[in-house]
Amino acid sequence: MRLLALLHREVKRLLFLEYFPSKSVKISFSSESMGSEQIGQGGLASKASPGKATILALGKAFPHQLVMQEFLVDGYFRNTNCDDPELKKKLARLCKTTTVKTRYVVMSDEILKKYPELAIEGCPTIKQRLDICNEAVTQMAIEASRACIKKWGRSVSDITHIVYVSSSEARLPGCSGGVAGLRVAKDIAENNPGSRVLLATSETTIIGFKPPSVDRPYDLVGVALFGDGAGAMIIGADPVPVTESPLFELHTAIQNFLPDTEKTIDGRLTEEGISFTLARELPQIIEDNIEGFCQKLIGVAGLTHKDYNKMFWAVHPGGPAILNRMEKRLDLLPDKLNASRRALMDYGNASSNTIVYVLEYMLEESRKMKAGEADCDWGLILAFGPGITFEGILARNLAI
Repeated sequence: MRLLALLHREVKRLLFLEYFPSKSVKISFSSESMGSEQIGQGGLASKASPGKATILALGKAFPHQLVMQEFLVDGYFRNTNCDDPELKKKLARLCKTTTVKTRYVVMSDEILKKYPELAIEGCPTIKQRLDICNEAVTQMAIEASRACIKKWGRSVSDITHIVYVSSSEARLPGCSGGVAGLRVAKDIAENNPGSRVLLATSETTIIGFKPPSVDRPYDLVGVALFGDGAGAMIIGADPVPVTESPLFELHTAIQNFLPDTEKTIDGRLTEEGISFTLARELPQIIEDNIEGFCQKLIGVAGLTHKDYNKMFWAVHPGGPAILNRMEKRLDLLPDKLNASRRALMDYGNASSNTIVYVLEYMLEESRKMKAGEADCDWGLILAFGPGITFEGILARNLAI
């Protein structure tokens, strides 16, 4: 655990030195564990409300290895020297059901050549994994932050706070970490007039890379579903006219823990890395609790369940089953979760980063709409993680 703490400390230190070599800033960290298409910042119709936090820019970055899902099975079994036909068939089925088409990953032939023990069952490799993670998550976080700041258009010296999110540890916010970090950044921005908060998230699955085993069937779900990458946002209240173009305005933010669900999403750290498990009942648990959670948020804006299909939905795509259950329970039109499904298809479940990719697709779709086509500008930013934890933010899409 000491090594994990050192990893996080190093990422924070490098982010600090990269951007603020001679300036005093405050740094806040959300304990969880980024080139990219350019989305224009102009042409926004709605104005931000005074004092409300807004997302001012988005950025992302990825490792160099792009994996096509149709080639994943053969590559994974070759790299791990496994020839179990039943496990291979199971992974092939999972690759189809996840709906993922492409993903970026840190793992490469070069890494396996340098660290062949990563593909050997039972080898104590936590130090090697953390060495790789340290370099990878730091570099991706910096690249995503650079992309975000470039889109923002202001000087790096105008950043006053950093919130860093990563899941390279056990028992951390995981998939809900991106929205949790956004909630923290929102509070900082609204309580510190003039502040500009850089939220950086960075994730790699290499901490849990293992050869397939009949004793660990869930490992294959991770192989078929999860991807690597990083994301960044800049959050601030009272945007500077002309200079800043707000994308989303953040209103009520809440977090909810579901009792007696702590084992539903579980991570175990061993000398061989991290092993994650997801209980089969996870999609059902989310379906059973999602409506009450959403109603807590939308009531603030005077909305009800009758407005669900007028709102936008930026949902972390934990997997297709979760999105399908949500769509069914809330009676959403098929296009309401388009941005989430596109992010899942193009990047896989990249844990805390994925909400950044969803929001980018949401903006892209909003800007394609013709005058009068858009629904109301209210919507929800949602994610689910270990706990089980629900994170949600009531927001306005200012691109409509």
